[in-house]
Amino acid sequence: MPNLFRTTAFKLTAVYLVVFALFAGLLLGYVAWNAKRLLDDQIRSTIDAEIQGLAEQQRQGGIRRLVNVIERRSRAPGASLYLVTTPVGERIAGNVEALPPGTLDRPGEAEIEYARTSEAVDRPSRAIVRVFVLPAGFRLLVGRDVEERERLGIVIRRAAGWSLLLVFVLGCFASWFVARRVLKRIDDMTGTAQSIMAGDLKGRLAISGTGDELDRLALNLNAMLERIGELMAGMQQVSDNIAHDLKTPLTRLRNRAEEALRTASSPDELRTALDGSIDEADNLIRVFNALLMIARLETGRIQDSMDTLDLSEIVSGLAELYEPLAEEAGLSLVTEVSPGLRVSGNRELIGQALANLIDNALKYAAPAASDRAQVTVSARQEGGEILLSVADQGPGIPAEDRARVLERFVRLDVSRSKPGFGLGLALAAGVVRLHGGQLRLEDNAPGLRVVIALPAHVMAAAGRDAIEPAGATKPVDMPPARERPGSTGAPNPVGVPSL
Repeated sequence: MPNLFRTTAFKLTAVYLVVFALFAGLLLGYVAWNAKRLLDDQIRSTIDAEIQGLAEQQRQGGIRRLVNVIERRSRAPGASLYLVTTPVGERIAGNVEALPPGTLDRPGEAEIEYARTSEAVDRPSRAIVRVFVLPAGFRLLVGRDVEERERLGIVIRRAAGWSLLLVFVLGCFASWFVARRVLKRIDDMTGTAQSIMAGDLKGRLAISGTGDELDRLALNLNAMLERIGELMAGMQQVSDNIAHDLKTPLTRLRNRAEEALRTASSPDELRTALDGSIDEADNLIRVFNALLMIARLETGRIQDSMDTLDLSEIVSGLAELYEPLAEEAGLSLVTEVSPGLRVSGNRELIGQALANLIDNALKYAAPAASDRAQVTVSARQEGGEILLSVADQGPGIPAEDRARVLERFVRLDVSRSKPGFGLGLALAAGVVRLHGGQLRLEDNAPGLRVVIALPAHVMAAAGRDAIEPAGATKPVDMPPARERPGSTGAPNPVGVPSL
């Protein structure tokens, strides 16, 4: 129960109760005030009528006739209040026995306590009266009892009291019911959250199906938990893959150094061993550079370097660079690039992604038994998109694995017989996402076609001249690549390992 009083639902309901009771009290007070004013107006109208009649009698017969009329009216049932006195206050006629001191000395309207002649003095009543000074100093009091107004006020106050009490009781019960219902759902969510924190990552918050704000909160939290679970599973997979893929080169590096220390007998043998160790260290550095690059792509921290690019020039330049390597691998590299393709992006990143795809195609597009295998690099515009594709005639990727190979360290080569670390496609996908495009893996029948769809850059008429001409486009920065054992030997723009 103490927890119940501290719940937000109970506090909100209690606030609503107080506000509702306040407005209800104000409404009842307004009704009572209007009823009192209406009754007072009716009483004053009655007094005005009495005064007009008595004034007419006084004009016709003087003070004596006025006294006679008052004596007669005072004895009538339900009569108004009348009193005629001498200038010194001696009672001449009327049905009023007692008045507050000085009442007859103040002409005009007043609300006073009085006592009729037929009532006990200790039971005063209230009335609205008017006092007049007649000729020769006589005093005339005409009034009307306000007992009905007082009774109505009592009824309204009593009804208001009971109504507020009923509102308070029902409001407290409603607060308890609502708070208890909400508190139970909150307690269930808290229990689920505690079990998740204790290690049960498959736990999910219960959904009542009402679609209220708690259901929406639970749906969003469940979606967040699903995403966190996927990220943790991905981290676990990445950690396992890093441990698996980096253990071999690290072991080879250590064994090479140990063997050199044990067996090398000349400076040349030591130099050869050191060169091999440097190659292994370069491979590891490339892996970590690729991981850092993917992390930067995922955080979008390089969008400031976006510029308008001539994609046709970039694709043609890279294809020309890879042609000798394709020849050495027994492949033909065919280029089909439409001129004047413009995109908004980062030159180095797009070049890196395309280089990864070409390197991957050269690695897996083994020559066919009878025909010379072909790798096709094409770029063209369709509608508002620039479609950049690299197609080979190799074994391809099964449809069920095409989404998985875009993750880091995923390699379909279970035997790890091909060089690479499974980062090239992941990096290319990250580059494409950063540029607002899509990367699709399609069946080339046979082989694999990787398609990059980028938004075409729309040039304003006045802005065409601002775009640098194709001849002035800077070449992709390609540092000399170190020949790696088992690699295609292709130059790699930023040193990312082969797929």
